[in-house]
Amino acid sequence: MESSGKSPAQPNAQAFLEVGESDLPLHCPLPGTSLWDSHPRVFLPIEESGAAKCPYCGAEFTLRRDR
Repeated sequence: MESSGKSPAQPNAQAFLEVGESDLPLHCPLPGTSLWDSHPRVFLPIEESGAAKCPYCGAEFTLRRDR
């Protein structure tokens, strides 16, 4: 397989992430992360409170409300 020169994002490389309504339903790890060394996908309820924390890795998400 040829390398595109662009490596996949490291899983949970950032502890605080902002997501938009277009990213819902929210799950961690996010799309585009390297999954081979990450945790199982878990869906996070962020719609009501505007914030969620992954129980596996501790990544914290805030919801940016699209207007």
